[in-house]
Amino acid sequence: MKIALVQTNPIIGDFVGNSAKIIAWAERARAGGCRLAVFPELSLCGYPPQDLLERSDFLVAHDRALSGLLAGIQGIGVVLGILERRSGRGKPLYNTALLAEDGREIARARKRLLPTYDVFDETRYFEPGEQSLVAPFGDLRLGLTVCEDIWYQEQSYGVDPVAEMAPDRPDCLLNISASPYHHGKLDERRKVFGALCQRHHLPLLYVNQVGGQDSLLFDGHSLVLTPDGVMAGSAPGFHEHLLVVESETWRPEESAPPPADATSTVLAALTMGTRDYLGKSGFRSAVLGVSGGIDSAVTAAIACRALGPENVLAVALPSPYTSEASIEDARELAANLGCPFQVIPISPAMQAYRETLAPLFAGRSEDVTEQNIQARIRGNLLMALSNKFGHLLLSTGNKSELAVGYCTLYGDMSGGLSILADVPKQMVYALAREINREREVIPARSISRPPTAELKPGQFDQDDLPPYEVLDAILQAYLEEHLGVDEIAERGFDRAVVADVVRRITVNEYKRRQAPLGLKVTSKAFGHGRRVPLVQRFRG
Repeated sequence: MKIALVQTNPIIGDFVGNSAKIIAWAERARAGGCRLAVFPELSLCGYPPQDLLERSDFLVAHDRALSGLLAGIQGIGVVLGILERRSGRGKPLYNTALLAEDGREIARARKRLLPTYDVFDETRYFEPGEQSLVAPFGDLRLGLTVCEDIWYQEQSYGVDPVAEMAPDRPDCLLNISASPYHHGKLDERRKVFGALCQRHHLPLLYVNQVGGQDSLLFDGHSLVLTPDGVMAGSAPGFHEHLLVVESETWRPEESAPPPADATSTVLAALTMGTRDYLGKSGFRSAVLGVSGGIDSAVTAAIACRALGPENVLAVALPSPYTSEASIEDARELAANLGCPFQVIPISPAMQAYRETLAPLFAGRSEDVTEQNIQARIRGNLLMALSNKFGHLLLSTGNKSELAVGYCTLYGDMSGGLSILADVPKQMVYALAREINREREVIPARSISRPPTAELKPGQFDQDDLPPYEVLDAILQAYLEEHLGVDEIAERGFDRAVVADVVRRITVNEYKRRQAPLGLKVTSKAFGHGRRVPLVQRFRG
C-alpha cells in the first residue's frame, strides 16, 4: 500500500482554506496511486488554536467544516487531526486523529499524553484519551498516535501509549504531529524516535505540521523510520510537501537529504516565520532601521529572503554620533540586497527635544535619558513610515540584548515582529556568515566591527556588557538549562558577573512583556513559554 505523508501549512481558524488545502493534497495523493493520505495534528483548525477552543462558534465552524471535508474526499482514505467534543466530567474536547474513507469514519484515536510545559498547555483545553488504538485499514493495522504520544518519558507520564498497543500487534506506528522547531530539535527527534522504533520493533511514519504560527515555527521534516530505528527518509523542511511511503518496504519513493541542526536550518526557520507572520497577518511589506551593524543587517537580509527585496524598506537614521562607516555600511547592505533605502537624519528632532526639555532638565548633566530619546525618535519615525505606507515595522534586537535589557522601550523595541528576539548574539554572527556564504551580502565591516549603539561618543556594547561569548553562555545556562548562579559560576564564570547578568534578566522582565513578538528558535524563548512574575525578589 502506498501511504502519503502530507505536511501542510494551515492558518488557524481558516476552515475554508484549510479544508480546500486538505482536499487538494488528498486528490494529489490519490492521483499518485496512494491508498491513504495522512495529515498533521489539528490539521483542520490549525495548531495551536489556544483560547479559540473556548468559543462555541469556533467549534460549530469546525464541525461544519469537517462534515463538508469528509464529503469532499473520495477514493482515498485519510487521517486528519480534528477536535472532538465530549460530555461528562473533565475538559470538553479531545485532540483526535480521525481515520476515514469515502466520507465514512473508521476510527478515532484520542491523544493520550497532553503536554503542559514550555509553549504547550493542552490540559487547559483537552481531556486525555483513555486507551490506545490500533485501527485496521486495508491489509494493515495502524497504531494511531498524536504528537506527544510517542514522546513518552517515565518520569513525566504514567501511561505509555505505544507499549499499550502491543497486544493488538500493529504493523506500524503512525503519528500525526504539530511539533515546533528549535535549534537542536531535529537531533532530539531522531534519537527519541529511533529508540522508540527499536524498543517496539515497529516502523514509524511521522507527519509534522509546517509553517509559522505567531512565535512558533513548525518545520515539517516528516520522517520514516525502520523497525531498527534507522531513518529511511525525510520530507524537506519549512514548506509543504507530500512524501510517499510503500508499506512493503517502509521506505519512501524519494527523499530529501536527512535534516540537520545547522545554522542554515535556523536561517530557513526564521525566513519561513517572517514570511508566514506577515503573509498570514495581511502584510505585504516591511520597514526597518539599518544602523550599519550586524543585527539590523541580518534582520534586513532575512526580511528580503522572506518577502522579496522590493518589499523591504531599509532606513538609516543617523545622529551626530553616527560614524560615516555606519552610514556607508547601511547603504552598501541595501545595495547588496537590492531593497529601497532612505536616510532620515535625527539631529533636528534631537535638538527639538533638548529645547523642549531644557527648563525641566536644567542643572542636570546628560545621561542615558538622552540616549534613550535618540532611540525613541528613531522608533517614532519608523512607526510613522509603517502607518503611512502599511509596512510592518521590524525590530532588530537580539536575544542577548533583550535578556539583559540593553534596549529601549518605545525606541529600538518598537515594531510588530522581532526576527532575532530569540537569537543569541553569537548565533547572529553565525547567521551573517551563512548569509554571506555564496557572496557578500552583509558588508564585512558590519561583521568585524565591535558592536556599538552609537548613542554617545566612543560607545561600545562591551563597555556595559560582558563579552558576548561569555554572556551567551551564561544566558544558555540560566534560561535553557535552568541553572542557578552558583551552578553557573562552578563552570568557571566570575560569580559577580553571573549574578549581575541574572539580576538584569530579572529586573528587565517588564520590558520584555512589552516587546514585539519574537520567532522561537531556542529551547526556551522569552514569551508565553517562559512564565515568571514581574514583581519578585528571588535572585537565584
